[in-house]
Amino acid sequence: MKLALSNKQQTMSSREIATLTKKEHFHIKRDIETMLKELEIDVSSFGYTYPDSYGRVQTEYLLTRELSLTLVTGYGVRCRHAINVRWLELEADGVKPAFVIPDFSKPAQAARAWAEQYEARQLAEETKAERGSRLEAMPVNTPSQAVKKATRLEVELDKSKQYATIKRMGMLCHGQVFSWSTLKSASADVGIPAISVFDANCGTVKAYHAEAWREAYALEIDALEVA
Repeated sequence: MKLALSNKQQTMSSREIATLTKKEHFHIKRDIETMLKELEIDVSSFGYTYPDSYGRVQTEYLLTRELSLTLVTGYGVRCRHAINVRWLELEADGVKPAFVIPDFSKPAQAARAWAEQYEARQLAEETKAERGSRLEAMPVNTPSQAVKKATRLEVELDKSKQYATIKRMGMLCHGQVFSWSTLKSASADVGIPAISVFDANCGTVKAYHAEAWREAYALEIDALEVA
């Protein structure tokens, strides 16, 4: 059957569920697709696309309270508890969904929704391009000692076998996507916190210790060839 969300329904995104349950987003999406198939519900009624930080088109799902709780029924007690607590918070605050999947039985509504999504993606891309143009047009000044120090730290980090950022590991692993929440949890498990480092685009980003990468993804920093 085909099920559409109403404008009054609260939803929880698959990305938020992944964060709360400390699971990979693609695992959560796989479980959602399996669940909806078994319930004979049209999966397209709950999914929409968005551009990630690399400009790639990704899919996310929005689930009602009933479906999100059904999804985590087979998960561990900590996962189920985290989802229940979050739903209580959402309902107490009266939080409304940031995006509602359109009713595809109404072509005009669906067309408007996808047009708005496309325009938002185009605006994000134009903003990124404009920011790049501004950076290129900035006059070249003598860098301050703080900038020099931050730049040195960035260079040292790129060659480090002890710490690595998600951005660096994504490049070394040919575009593989890594979760900051998974790495944060792994850092806590191994008892080595992440450090903040300079990044030319973002200002500062987190770098995670080799032990955290090994715990979270079974990856060895020193085994990867630095590009």
